[in-house]
Amino acid sequence: MSTGSKNVSEVRRIGEPARRAARIAAALGVLGLAGGAALGFVSGWDVFFRSYLLNYCYILSLALGALFFVLLQHLVRAGWSVSVRRLAEFTAQTLPLLAILFLPLLVPVLTGMRGVWEWTDPHAVAADALLQHKRPYLNVPFFIIRAAFYFIVWVALARFFYRQSVAQDTTGDPRLTLRMQWWSGPGMVLFALTVTFFAFDALMSLNPHWFSTIFGVYFFSGCAVGFFALLAILVSAVQRGGWLKRSITVEHYHDIGKLAFGFVVFWAYIAFSQYLLIWYANLPEETVWYLPRQGDTWWIGVSLLLLGGHFVAPFLALLSRWPKRRPGTLALAGAWLLLMHWLDLYYLVAPRPHAGEHTAPLHATDGLLLLGLGSLFVAALVRPMVHTSLIPERDPRLPESLAFQNV
Repeated sequence: MSTGSKNVSEVRRIGEPARRAARIAAALGVLGLAGGAALGFVSGWDVFFRSYLLNYCYILSLALGALFFVLLQHLVRAGWSVSVRRLAEFTAQTLPLLAILFLPLLVPVLTGMRGVWEWTDPHAVAADALLQHKRPYLNVPFFIIRAAFYFIVWVALARFFYRQSVAQDTTGDPRLTLRMQWWSGPGMVLFALTVTFFAFDALMSLNPHWFSTIFGVYFFSGCAVGFFALLAILVSAVQRGGWLKRSITVEHYHDIGKLAFGFVVFWAYIAFSQYLLIWYANLPEETVWYLPRQGDTWWIGVSLLLLGGHFVAPFLALLSRWPKRRPGTLALAGAWLLLMHWLDLYYLVAPRPHAGEHTAPLHATDGLLLLGLGSLFVAALVRPMVHTSLIPERDPRLPESLAFQNV
C-alpha cells in the first residue's frame, strides 16, 4: 500500500473538540485580563502596562516566529515541512487578534505614562536634551503610524498565505503554490524590516538613552526560538489527541528539533555579540542598559539563569540525534524553551532604573496577564481547526513531505 493510501483514513480535522477548547481558552483569557486590570488599581497602572507589554510581546513573538516559518518554507521551496506548515499558518493567523490586543498599549503612549515609555512624557522630554534630539523619531503620532504599518503588513501576509493554502485544499491548483513562492520574497523583506523596527519602538525605546543596531536581530532570534519550541509542543499534542498519526513522523520531529537547536545557538551568538561589543568599549551611553541587569538579584536571578537555561541546557539537551527524535522529550524541551523565552523578554522589559528599581520584581499582574493573553492566543490558534484540515491536503509537495527521511 502506498504512503498516500495509508493516509486516506487518517483523521485530519479536529472538529468539535477544537470548538470546546477555543471556548474554554477564551473564557480563561477574559478572566486573566480582568484579574490583571483589577490589580492595576492596586499596584499602579504603570506596573500593569509594563506587565502587559512584557506578556504581549511574548505572545506576539510566537505569532511572528510562525509567520517567519511560513515565509521561509515557501521562499526555499521546502518539501519536508508541508505536513507541519498548516500548524504554523494557524499560529500566524492569530495576528489579527494580536493587532486588536495591541490597542491597550496606546493608553500609556497617549497619556504620557513615564513608567512605561519615558519619551511619551512631555515633561521628561523638555528636561532631557537627548530626548529632544530623538524627538523626530520618538514622538507619539509617528509611533502610532509605524505600529499601524507593522500590523497591516503582518496581518496581510498571514491572511494571504493562509487563504491561498486553504484554497488549495479545495482546488488543488499548483499555481497557488507558485503564487505563494513569488510573494514570499517581498514578504520576507517586509517581515525583516517591520520586526526590526517594532523591536526598536516597543522594547529598545523603553530606555531611550540607549541603542543597539543588533537589537532587532536579537528580538527576531527569540521569536524563532519561541515558535520552534511551540511547534514541537503543538505537533506532539495533535498526535497525542489522535490526529495526523501518519502524516507527521519522527523525521519531522527531528527537523523541528534541529531548527530549535540552531536558533538557540543563533540567539546566544547575537546576545553575546551585543554584550561583548558594549563590554569592551565600556562607554557610559552603552553600558547604561546592562548595569541594572548586573546588579543585586538581576545578575544571579535572571542574567546567569538566561545563560544557563536559554543556551547551555538546551544546547546540551538538543545536541545529539536521540532527543530530537523522541516526541515527548522534544516537547519537554519546547516547554522549557518557552519558559526561557519569557524570561528573556522579562530581561528586556522589567528593569526600571529611572524609577529606582534595581531588583528583579515579579508582580501578580505578570502571571494574570500571561494567562489572559496566552489563553486568548490559544483560542485564536485552535478555532480554525474546527473545520480546516491540519495539513495542506493538496499541496503538490505533500507526497515529498510524507516520504521525507533524514540522512
